[in-house]
Amino acid sequence: MEIKTSEELTKKINELKEKVVDLSADEDLAIGVMNLISMEEHLYFTAEKTQKREYFDLLNQVREIRKKMMEKLIGKPEGELWCFTKHTLSASMRLIEVGTKLQSQNKKDEAKEIFDLAYDLFNIFWGIKLNIINLQDIEKEITHKEKILEETKKDFSLKKLIEKLIDCCKE
Repeated sequence: MEIKTSEELTKKINELKEKVVDLSADEDLAIGVMNLISMEEHLYFTAEKTQKREYFDLLNQVREIRKKMMEKLIGKPEGELWCFTKHTLSASMRLIEVGTKLQSQNKKDEAKEIFDLAYDLFNIFWGIKLNIINLQDIEKEITHKEKILEETKKDFSLKKLIEKLIDCCKE
């Protein structure tokens, strides 16, 4: 079954909950990871704003905990899925915070839209974790787009250079 909407994905996850395992502990862990990511961000900004380096030390301690919890949650996935899932959880958490602020400003329609997007991202995370989303189809689409880009920029090597210099997924 190919899943095309967040509703279909939610339905599939609920079916898996009933048939396979109780995902409540993993859901709590996912939210815990979201909060750890947020803590890392706040420690970074606090270190920069106060110019106190000890906040970077604390950030590293929180980061190590987050890495352990991420591994418990998703194992060691292939390619850049570690980073993708981390950023999916992080973006979901940020959108929840934005939605909450909009809600408190009585902008309920805007808040609902943002909350729905946050939940879509959260469902994408679960789709990957539970192997519901067909990653091979996504990879084929990305490869196709990269081929088109390469054809239009054959002599441009900056992209290749940057890819070799920067690897965001080294934890």
